[in-house]
Amino acid sequence: MSARWTALLLMSFTMLFAYTFIDALAPFGLLLEREFGWTPDVFGTVAGSAYILNVFGFMLIAGIILDRIGVRRSTVVASILMFIGACIKAYGVSYVFINGGFGYEFFSSFLPGVSASAKVAIIGFAIFGAGVEMAGITVTRAIVKWFKGKELALALAMQVSIARLGVVAVFFLLPRLAEWGGFSTTILLAALFVCIALLGFGIYFFMDLKLERQEKLLDAPDEEQFKFADLKQIFTSKAFMIIAFLCLLYYISIFTFQKFALGMLDARLPDLPLWSDLLAFLPDNQIRHGDLFMFLPIGAMFLTPLLGTYLDNKGKGATMLIWGSALMVVCHTIFALTPDTMFTFPLALTTIIVLGVSFSLVPAALWPAVPKLVEDKVIGSAYAAIFWIQNIGLWVAPTLIGIVLMASNPGVDITVEGVHYNYTVVMLVFASFGVAALLLGFWLKAEDKKKGYGLELPNK
Repeated sequence: MSARWTALLLMSFTMLFAYTFIDALAPFGLLLEREFGWTPDVFGTVAGSAYILNVFGFMLIAGIILDRIGVRRSTVVASILMFIGACIKAYGVSYVFINGGFGYEFFSSFLPGVSASAKVAIIGFAIFGAGVEMAGITVTRAIVKWFKGKELALALAMQVSIARLGVVAVFFLLPRLAEWGGFSTTILLAALFVCIALLGFGIYFFMDLKLERQEKLLDAPDEEQFKFADLKQIFTSKAFMIIAFLCLLYYISIFTFQKFALGMLDARLPDLPLWSDLLAFLPDNQIRHGDLFMFLPIGAMFLTPLLGTYLDNKGKGATMLIWGSALMVVCHTIFALTPDTMFTFPLALTTIIVLGVSFSLVPAALWPAVPKLVEDKVIGSAYAAIFWIQNIGLWVAPTLIGIVLMASNPGVDITVEGVHYNYTVVMLVFASFGVAALLLGFWLKAEDKKKGYGLELPNK
């Protein structure tokens, strides 16, 4: 028993370091626009580039590889891809590169409307994204391997909660590190976090091998081996496809929002109180907009395991998906439509905390539902299919939001002091994604009641 919890913690903290790099540029959108020449649509394109390779086939290939070669070997492939991609992206957004470093002249020679740094960042982030998404499905498959029939929802919830602490590092620590050591150094440090993730997977490799020898477990514990024809059961399951598209809509409403959230808060909430007015634990006594977002993962960290325990013992997974989607709609609508005179620091903080509750409900219920819908031998491919569909949205949505932001702010020049974009239309787009996810939640619950998948039943 202790071995599986140790493995869970190891994989969770490994993904924490990996997820720190995913949004490492999110707090620096204005800096990138002013100093690197990235417009909002370019920033969105770079953000979405993490999913390009996954959208065009790698995600499904990764799932098949996982089902064919097992968890251990998949962690090796995923971690190497993450590290290579992170290093390339960190170099692309370094002042060494934009001041004429190796390759700068070549990348400046084509697509003159896009900065050379953005082009290199896109290449690196695409490679990194292929690795991190493969790592995500591998970790999820590994947890199912060790916890199915036991505390599965709790284990998946804990992994999500710990990994999401990377958001705290991104929005709370990275801006302060950038003030101390510079922007490029901070992004390089975030890339080194990925190196720690690589080492973590290396430790897991040998730990899993030892456990397999001790307990005579196989990477693919099913008696019947995976066949390519088995993929048909994934894409012909109505309930599975509803889950997949609910995941797509929900996660683009969270992850894409995170990439533009600081710009929105900076525009809507320019005056922030001092920490001494709230909690005096920061030496500089200064609140930054990114500090608000530390409450999203911290709240989820404590709430998600409780919800996972409830799911294991009481059930109600489909109902949780509905409530989570509904809360997200409420939060994005508040950000969109609250008048400026009423949009205060306490309201913004409360809305983010409620969004954290939503971010607990949906992941806690969504990932444990998949093993109830497909056979064990295709679980890796099933998670890969969900991630693939999700990646399509995560690839397209940042560019779409960047285009919507520019189109709804014609002629706005934020390089002028005190000038900001208006985010009303953008936030309404996020809210509409949430409404669609909510409707799918109701459809899924009706389908479960009709077919008896057990989504409302306990996992144990």
